[in-house]
Amino acid sequence: MCKKVLIAMSGGVDSSVSAYLLKQKYIVEAIFINNWNFNICNNSKDLLDVINITNNILKIKLHILDFSKEFWEKVFIKTIKEYKKGKTPNPDILCNKYVKFNKLIKFMKSIKFDYISTGHYVKLKFINNKYFLKKSKDLYQDQSYFLYSLNQKILKYCIFPLGDMTKYNVRKLAKKNKLFNYNKPSSTGICFINNKNFKKFISKYIEKKYGKILTLDNKYIGNHDGHYYYTIGQRKGLNLGGIKNYNSKPWYIIKKDCKKNILYVSQNKNLNFLYKGLIVKNIDWIFFKSNFLSIKITAKIRYSINCISCKLYIINKNYLIIIFDNLNGIVVPGQSVVFYINNYCIGGGIIHKEIL
Repeated sequence: MCKKVLIAMSGGVDSSVSAYLLKQKYIVEAIFINNWNFNICNNSKDLLDVINITNNILKIKLHILDFSKEFWEKVFIKTIKEYKKGKTPNPDILCNKYVKFNKLIKFMKSIKFDYISTGHYVKLKFINNKYFLKKSKDLYQDQSYFLYSLNQKILKYCIFPLGDMTKYNVRKLAKKNKLFNYNKPSSTGICFINNKNFKKFISKYIEKKYGKILTLDNKYIGNHDGHYYYTIGQRKGLNLGGIKNYNSKPWYIIKKDCKKNILYVSQNKNLNFLYKGLIVKNIDWIFFKSNFLSIKITAKIRYSINCISCKLYIINKNYLIIIFDNLNGIVVPGQSVVFYINNYCIGGGIIHKEIL
């Protein structure tokens, strides 16, 4: 009997091609998820694209569900709390962990389907009765970083059709099969902010608290509206142009003193910050074995950078320490660090603080 798959569609080319591929092998229905206010997220345009594709091109049934209440309670409020602490959280990861996949599976079971699917670039492997996430063929697009919190109970219901494809070939296949969104730009940034001004949006939920901007040698050069509006490594929005005795190069936030509400900046974005390691909290394992603690693994401390060789040391069930061979760069507390053995994602956690 043909299996049934519920595919989450966003209006983008990745989920549309995923739905097309699934339809070749399964009975497929689509679901569009509203996580936020339509006017803010531009979801209304995306929804129209999904309706057009499912009704007129793929000819599959579409379900529309509102997860905005769950998203507000389990993702947005957590995100705001972390910003207030001076952290830089990743709402996409929080959503995958607390809302998206759990709600999809619950709805999938309610309509008596067998699997859920998304347009993530990642491979799902079943080895020795365990599920593993493996980096996608297109390493530039690989999204295993965002899925490290998915456990065995969730992964057994998942299908990821794009794991063996490149973005180029996805767009090419979409165009060949008359999917009009074949050239639609990929979504970037935080979904509930989209292309809005981050500081302007967040200021609706966190009051301004003016503070000083200092150079690394403690020279005062300006003011800011509150440390929580800024993230380490940021250069835009500081309004530091034309400062006497300094050149016109941009300024970068190097560190924050959240208690004193001070931002420390430099015009050298390539400062050598050598860290021994990180303290990591809120650990999630896709799969764990005790020998992970005695072998070299790699870790990704931000989505946009390469993995770095390291070793793990467990403190307790909530915290662990990572010691790196050579960590040279900027660490952003609140971001996720994700662990790999070869190209297999084994889990991850939240960066609590760096070890100097």
